[in-house]
Amino acid sequence: MNQALIQAKVRVMDVDEAAGRLDRWFGECPSAAIAFSGGVDSSLVAYWARRCLGRERCTAWTADSPSLKRSDLAIAQGFCDDHDIALRLLKTREIDDPNYASNPIDRCFHCKTSLYDTLLKELADSRVEVWVCSGANLDDRGDYRPGLVAAANASVRHPLLECGIGKETIRALAKEHGLSVWDKPASPCLSSRIPYGQRVTVGKLAQIEAAEGWLIEHGFPVCRVRHHGETARIEVPADQITALKATWPDVSTTFAELGFSSVELDAEGFVSGKLNRAIEPATR
Repeated sequence: MNQALIQAKVRVMDVDEAAGRLDRWFGECPSAAIAFSGGVDSSLVAYWARRCLGRERCTAWTADSPSLKRSDLAIAQGFCDDHDIALRLLKTREIDDPNYASNPIDRCFHCKTSLYDTLLKELADSRVEVWVCSGANLDDRGDYRPGLVAAANASVRHPLLECGIGKETIRALAKEHGLSVWDKPASPCLSSRIPYGQRVTVGKLAQIEAAEGWLIEHGFPVCRVRHHGETARIEVPADQITALKATWPDVSTTFAELGFSSVELDAEGFVSGKLNRAIEPATR
């Protein structure tokens, strides 16, 4: 990986420059297996791999587990159908791993280790060289990302990161090429809504998914429902807090039906990765 690019300041790269870099990167790639979530980053990687390598040398692989929203799975499947990308579903079992289910601060490491180990086993009998690729990009350097350690252990490649491409350029490039997910809000796994140290269970994940689904259906496409035991804490963008308050009686009734004994509104508003604030700086 080009370390100079990784250390460089994130900038908004011209889309033509970004496209040229990706063309050259995939020009050296024998074949690609993309760890595919259906978000804009991995979607752009999958699209570009298909564009440069053709259908026979490009596959997308999605980890189908309780921590993946069913709506995100449907989006991933639809994207691959639209762009003639071969999609394979992986039944990962990270939730059966105590190192994951106990929800330590490196939970994502165990999740990605399960993903990449399962994927590599599927590729073990391949007769051609395959690069496993992720959607990691230049902006991912600024957050706590233990999953990147798991990726390094599995020799995963990161075309966007290696080409020095950040989030804003990714969205611009995806929009220019007509990708429907170009403005899709970030949608990290459902387990990220549970504070570190509190056990991840299938029941909690289902509660979170149903609660966020209700909010999305009622006009709050960017939202997080943080699972604090019997309490749900809702985050929406600051400019939508007033609108959410207007629906509060319905929110309270719905969330009670989903099994929450109380529901709170986070007055600060939506902040991606807010639960990472609990991690000591030295560990990040």
